[in-house]
Amino acid sequence: MSLEKIMSISGKPGLYELKTQTRGGFLAESLLDGKKVNVSARENVSLLSEIAIYTETEELPLREVFKKISESAEGKETISHKVSKSELEEFFFKVVPDYDEDRVYASDIKKVVQWYNLLVKKGITNFEAPKEDASTAKKKDTSAVIKDSVSGKVASKGAQKATSSRQGGTAKSTAARKK
Repeated sequence: MSLEKIMSISGKPGLYELKTQTRGGFLAESLLDGKKVNVSARENVSLLSEIAIYTETEELPLREVFKKISESAEGKETISHKVSKSELEEFFFKVVPDYDEDRVYASDIKKVVQWYNLLVKKGITNFEAPKEDASTAKKKDTSAVIKDSVSGKVASKGAQKATSSRQGGTAKSTAARKK
């Protein structure tokens, strides 16, 4: 399983695996307890593959941060997310020495550590970027639909153009009739 199907849902604990798309959103399964939840398109959802950590020079994708944590912990679980703020910051500084201390808060570090430990516990340890091929391109199209449904963008650009041209056509017909 890759990070493209793992997400965080605002207001809900833990991480969720995307299962399928539904009419009003999608179905996800909790990695904590295995319960399936129906996620509305109105809920704030973040795919782990789309999250990045601020550094002094660039934004480092979360998958890269997870790789660095995995290397430092030798592929096993790392420190608890419940340790003190100073211990979390010290640990994160060892893993990502150039992280932006002004924009990455202790609460962010806590989430990253908690998510990493949960993924390792569930056996999800492949943090490599997916290889680009025809099947991956199709999956990206599917994830774009999911991202659009998550952000509330239901109509595609083509559908918006068709709608506006139909409206324009109606206005022209009305103007033609008035003559």
